[in-house]
Amino acid sequence: EKIPDIKKSLSVVEHLIAQRKPTKGEDDDDLEDDEEDDEVDKKRITTFELNDTLYAQAEIEETDTVYLWLGANVMLAYKLPEARELLASKLSSAQQNLSNVIEDLEFLREQITIMEVNTARVYNWDVRRRRLKREAEAVGNAAPDPE
Repeated sequence: EKIPDIKKSLSVVEHLIAQRKPTKGEDDDDLEDDEEDDEVDKKRITTFELNDTLYAQAEIEETDTVYLWLGANVMLAYKLPEARELLASKLSSAQQNLSNVIEDLEFLREQITIMEVNTARVYNWDVRRRRLKREAEAVGNAAPDPE
């Protein structure tokens, strides 16, 4: 349940990083930065999920900060690179936990099968023991009385 949510959040953060335009002086070229219509570029229309079946449109400004739910009703603000790093580490941790759980489940399935086989063997041994006991009693009762 957590892995798809983390992947979704990570892809959104990576998308925001990719869409973010470098601010003045951040680019590596020696060309002059043109004064373009920055006001238009800073706003973006997006659709976000309110509920499973309810979406809303919003106009958001370009930002370098995202807010992430950490659980237990806690939300913290992170810069985009920090958020990507945090989500990537949480994703790898969740995937590692998933692989550990899958490995543990395989071990438990194997142990359940071994227990079922052993239970069947004990049951068969008990059935055989009772049959031999009944046969021995029948032979003892069938013997003639020496009187």
